Amino acid sequence: MDYTRKLAEFCSNVTLEALPADVIDKAKLCILDYVANIYGSLALETVRNVAAYIRSVGAPEKITALGCGFKTDVHHAAFINGTTAEAIEAQDGSRFGGNHPGVAVIPAALAVAEEVGAGGSAVIEAVVAGYEAANRPAAAMHPWHTLGGFLPTGTCGTYGAAVAAARLRGLDADQLLNALGNAGYLLPLSMAEHLMGGYTIKIVQGGQAASAGIMAAGLAGVGVTGAPYVLEGSALNGGFARITTAAEPTLSRITEGLGDTYSVMDVYFKPYTACRHTHGAAQAALELARSEAVDPAQVERITVHTYGIAELAVGKGVDAASSFVSAQFSIPYVVAACLVDGELGPGQLTEKRIADPALLDLAAKVRVATDEHLNKLYPEKTSSRVEILFKDGRRLSRQVDDPKGDPRDPMDAAALARKVKQFAGDRDSRKLDEVIDRVLELETATDLNRLIELI
Repeated sequence: MDYTRKLAEFCSNVTLEALPADVIDKAKLCILDYVANIYGSLALETVRNVAAYIRSVGAPEKITALGCGFKTDVHHAAFINGTTAEAIEAQDGSRFGGNHPGVAVIPAALAVAEEVGAGGSAVIEAVVAGYEAANRPAAAMHPWHTLGGFLPTGTCGTYGAAVAAARLRGLDADQLLNALGNAGYLLPLSMAEHLMGGYTIKIVQGGQAASAGIMAAGLAGVGVTGAPYVLEGSALNGGFARITTAAEPTLSRITEGLGDTYSVMDVYFKPYTACRHTHGAAQAALELARSEAVDPAQVERITVHTYGIAELAVGKGVDAASSFVSAQFSIPYVVAACLVDGELGPGQLTEKRIADPALLDLAAKVRVATDEHLNKLYPEKTSSRVEILFKDGRRLSRQVDDPKGDPRDPMDAAALARKVKQFAGDRDSRKLDEVIDRVLELETATDLNRLIELI
């Protein structure tokens, strides 16, 4: 079956008029969430250093590095705008693909939209189509792509970015198919080893995917061809979904329900600045802290019962030398921060906060264990249970099955507006209100100039 071609044909024909209202609304919420992440990420020194390097390259000043105060060329702009969307790990995500489509698709869409002067309707179409192209291949390989050592945000995100860029540049269905083929050749390796090791290069995966996707579409637009079967492969058995997957991919997920269901509707949002696999434990810890004051000195131990992939991916601890990436992917750190600080935002990712001895002492008391019952519920549910044993023998316990932001317990426009303001620091509140309003009314915009200027 021509999975790649069918996906390309569908993405080429997405129109605002034919999209269900809830899909349009969800796409706008994804863009609003994207803005929140840009603001929050710029609080990190590493992100500011990446932005400073991009600025030093001295590329033509055409496209805005959002929130950074300068312009650069379209590829570098997409790179930094994807990096700022990714860095604090509060980005949107796909439950059934293990990927974060917004950090690749949206920066590519906004950069090209600014380049060509596209309006809000075209951006929404590009984002919806891009999410299909990013999420469906990821779902076809989940969880084996990640278990094989890859991060689908970077790999599959490139397909989504290529489709978004192709749509905004007016490529036809055959050219869009070539953009997908080109993307499969240009996409980043995105090694999971870097994430698991806590190396901060991890934060550029969305930016690299966005930039590579724009390149893939641009090359397709001038006649460069890519394999029209890039996802499934040919008789040579060399398709992307096969060579980057540790088990047989479920290729039918690439086209199943196309047009009847939209993958953007399965996207979750994050209220916390950490890997989604920590969120059940984070929410449980915050709820316990709100119900009863927890004195770290009186805690004997904390046990977090969760599902297997969570223990594998985020069960490790941290120390004073750990990076913010390690902290984002550590249930012990996340639980300790939630109990001590009563929140988990950009402020919990600074080097000073991570190295706090009292916080590290509490994190060292946290143990993570796979619960076989909870493991059987994954990926339908991402359940975690936090149990606190005090030195006097008292116990507190709380389980969360559907962390906040999941489509079953969604973050609505009001919640995401609060997230924008929370992560925005001391930025002008009136401008923030206008940013929020313009995103939520995006389909009425004839161009994005004012919105981009405000961000």
